[in-house]
Amino acid sequence: MDSFEINKIITAILLVVLLVFGVGKISDIVFEVKKPDVEGYKVEVKTTDLLKAKASSESQINIATLLAMGDMEHGKKVFKKCAACHSIKQGGGNKIGPKLWNVMFRPVGAVTDYKYSKSLSNYKKEWNWEEMNGFLIKPSTWIKGNKMGFAGLKKEKDRASVILYLNQNSDSPKALP
Repeated sequence: MDSFEINKIITAILLVVLLVFGVGKISDIVFEVKKPDVEGYKVEVKTTDLLKAKASSESQINIATLLAMGDMEHGKKVFKKCAACHSIKQGGGNKIGPKLWNVMFRPVGAVTDYKYSKSLSNYKKEWNWEEMNGFLIKPSTWIKGNKMGFAGLKKEKDRASVILYLNQNSDSPKALP
């Protein structure tokens, strides 16, 4: 192959590239679409209200039926997502989040050596079956203003299994409803 052939190939490639970009630019100019100044109609949806309604409706399910879906071994596996921020061991310390040994049926925000957000400190409820289920669906929606950055557990089996696992990791696990 001589240099004249290489020059023709390089020229052809450059012309194709210029043609593609040129057509794109020209079509942008010819077919310019202006956004209207006034919207035809505006739909406002408060997603937090929808999520709260969904979370509360899901928490209205029969908790005994929900917990029957759970499995301790599955809960141990799913809890690995939580273990990045929480300790579950007896005598374990706080991490980014508070220690979770004995968490079931203790008041929300009760670990004295952990600095909770104001929303959790002022919640004034205890972590019963329903509260834990609702919180695990989507923590930021269940207790607004808490600083937990976890997205939540959407699958009922995952939530039920984690609740069973949390209940079991206690000095005195509660009987299931």
